[in-house]
Amino acid sequence: MSAHPLRRWLAERVPIPMEELRKPLREELPVHLRGWAVWLGGTPLILFGIQVVTGILLTFYYRPDPVRAFESVRRITLAMRFGWLIRSLHQNAGQLMIIALFLHMIRVFVTRAYRRPRELTWVFGMALFLLTLGFGFTGYSLVYDSLSYWATTVGTNLLGDVPVVGHQLLWLLRGGPDVSPNTLARFYNFHIGVLPTLMVLAITAHLVLVRLHGVARLEGDRRHETYDFFPEHVLREAAIALVLLLGLVVYASARPPGLGVPADPTFTPPHIRPEWYFFPSYRWLKLVPMQVGIWTSAGFVGCMMFWPWVDAGLERLAPGRRLGTWLGSAGFAFTLALLVWEALS
Repeated sequence: MSAHPLRRWLAERVPIPMEELRKPLREELPVHLRGWAVWLGGTPLILFGIQVVTGILLTFYYRPDPVRAFESVRRITLAMRFGWLIRSLHQNAGQLMIIALFLHMIRVFVTRAYRRPRELTWVFGMALFLLTLGFGFTGYSLVYDSLSYWATTVGTNLLGDVPVVGHQLLWLLRGGPDVSPNTLARFYNFHIGVLPTLMVLAITAHLVLVRLHGVARLEGDRRHETYDFFPEHVLREAAIALVLLLGLVVYASARPPGLGVPADPTFTPPHIRPEWYFFPSYRWLKLVPMQVGIWTSAGFVGCMMFWPWVDAGLERLAPGRRLGTWLGSAGFAFTLALLVWEALS
């Protein structure tokens, strides 16, 4: 059967309007998107794809049971063919995704691409960042070694201090008042079920809004040059994907994932702290009283989530002075300072 009859046969049985499907591929993008800093928008999606594939492979051998969880991780790392590579790709792609999202948010903030009518695009982007942190927190606990067990205990204890809903949040995550076998099962369900579903919905909403509004042009950029989404932009993203995958494989080969000691609820390690992406919050909570730290952290996250409207309000308060830019830059700088402080302590 030749290509033409095959195309006609498919068109009769799957009557999809091909012209409508080709329109997004013909989109013309502003020329500034050729800059390397703007590629960070597609990088988290590539890394999320790597995590999905490697995560599915890991579920074939991981056992979300306190008795068998650590041994299943040991078997994946040491006994399964290329298990160490899959585990490393999954873990490091997640950490790179946090970095890529953070850098992308900085780029959007600096260029003020969140302004009207793109406020909701920023909101869903911020939701993606928070969900990625949720992936990191739940995924870290699944290793079920001593440090991850006690970091999970300390992290969930903090939720109990949240006013009004803290007790309910604690029970939701732990499945009871204490860390128990039910806690590991719940974290596993969140990690492979709840969070991926919310992530796919947030990614879809974010991309749909980007396609509907188009890519924001830079302030003061009077150039009207454009280039095609397909094939040029698609090929650029494909090249980035290959470079990322190659870098992750090289890193995994140079530094294979390690193993700690199995979790022991009766022994508390001397130095417990979360993964590096929670260092700012961890350091801040050590500097101020617990309730002050929780309320200010919640206020910071809420301010970032609704930043387009906060910035618009500051602009009305002091037109032309860009108070929002100065305030937001100070917030980012303070967050990085807390991260470095905790990392060096």
